[in-house]
Amino acid sequence: MNCPEMLELLEPLAKVDGFYETLVPSVCLFSSRQPRPRTPIMYEPSICIIAQGRKVGFLGDRVIPYNSGHYLVQTLPLPFECETYASEENPLFGIAVKLEAPVLAELVMETDGLSYTEDEKSCPKPMDSVAMTKSMSEAVIRLLRALHDPQTAKLMGSGRVREVIYEALLGEQGKAMRALVFNQGNYSRIVQVLNQMHSELTDEISVDQLARKANMSVSTFHQHFKQVTRSSPLQYLKRLRLLKAQLLLNQDELNVTQTATAVGYRSVNQFSRDYKRYFGLSPTNERRGEVA
Repeated sequence: MNCPEMLELLEPLAKVDGFYETLVPSVCLFSSRQPRPRTPIMYEPSICIIAQGRKVGFLGDRVIPYNSGHYLVQTLPLPFECETYASEENPLFGIAVKLEAPVLAELVMETDGLSYTEDEKSCPKPMDSVAMTKSMSEAVIRLLRALHDPQTAKLMGSGRVREVIYEALLGEQGKAMRALVFNQGNYSRIVQVLNQMHSELTDEISVDQLARKANMSVSTFHQHFKQVTRSSPLQYLKRLRLLKAQLLLNQDELNVTQTATAVGYRSVNQFSRDYKRYFGLSPTNERRGEVA
């Protein structure tokens, strides 16, 4: 299932494989004309809409397919694995809208006020695909049209982005989006811990320390952390460091030793072993390039 109107608007803006910045800062486009094997990756919080082609995300034991019939809502920057289905005859085309905290908070407060209460029996999913609706499709098409004209993008772009985020709030992932705004319950505590792990990546971080930050026992912390991220705290930290290292290596500004230190490793040999195990190649053989 493809969306012809979205595709017609996307193709002229994404003529070669890769990611593209647009006239609206919180929006990027992506395309791929070849399949990509299952690869470790991490996206920032965003809404990802595909006009043609297909992707499958793997988060722990969860398999998350998304295509033109289903858009992806990711509310936390989680390391996961992604496989892309595309070809020269059937390229992948898509658009990603960043979930910027101020915009999301404003929309949530305007629609819900202070009415949110966390359901302790049902943890929000920080990453999931949602069935495309007519109203979401129309909002995305309006945003894509704005990207074709500098004046429209400047005057209307932020409003079109708000429309897309609002439509996502009305969907099945609205609960997870609202949970980012309201600091309530165990989910919020894990989110705060994840923020700490991202901001203190180079520090020595222990599970005991993280559990204290969440105001939980170590066993309870492990349980809630895995429920959200589908990994243990130390697995998450290792993957986070390795994905950051890949980004630094692709920028070609630091050597392997400097990169290992920059992401919190104390041993370059351990870094190289972990890197090769995770990505399938050594850090010295890492090549530039981005996976759409």
